[in-house]
Amino acid sequence: MEGNVIVLGGGGHAKVVVSSLLALGIKIEAIVDDKENKWGKNIFNIPITGQHDAGDLKDRKAVIAIGDNQTRKRLAIGTSVAGWKKVIHPHAYVHPSVSIGEGTVVFAGAVIQPDAVIGRHCIINTGAVIDHDCVIGDFAHVGPGARLAGGVTAGEGAFLGIGTVAIVGVSIGKWSIVGAGGVVTENIPDNVIAVGVPAKVIKKNV
Repeated sequence: MEGNVIVLGGGGHAKVVVSSLLALGIKIEAIVDDKENKWGKNIFNIPITGQHDAGDLKDRKAVIAIGDNQTRKRLAIGTSVAGWKKVIHPHAYVHPSVSIGEGTVVFAGAVIQPDAVIGRHCIINTGAVIDHDCVIGDFAHVGPGARLAGGVTAGEGAFLGIGTVAIVGVSIGKWSIVGAGGVVTENIPDNVIAVGVPAKVIKKNV
């Protein structure tokens, strides 16, 4: 059994993070959320508390279990911990040549192929497929069932909605969103929202 971990966040996304940690045999010391209406509730019989109950985090390892990319970045920068835990579900496939940054979570059924590079505090969600030589920037979220062909790049904070498909070699810009089921056949610039088949920019993401 690995060492204890603090989970930051007590919402729906946290349920999947917690279940992945439990599947790995990792003991969860506390689940911490800043929303008072969650205090006293639990996830899989693990109580949700505020940080006032969890105490000082600077000597403990933690993982951020919050789906919003901007919030995850803010917490990663602003929270002092001993280290950020990388979580890879035992039923995910990650080739040994893949690089995965601290704090990233890879959920059940995900497949990450040779020489892909995954940044820090990313979410590779349930059943997502990331093929060879893809590069996923820090704080990005690859949604459930997304399919990225070889050599795709997603910039920092990019959000690829459920079922997104991206053809070989395209790029999705920093802090851009591809809506659910979008098919990316050409590069998507930074800070925009793109939807459809093929995915087209509909507005700025501000």
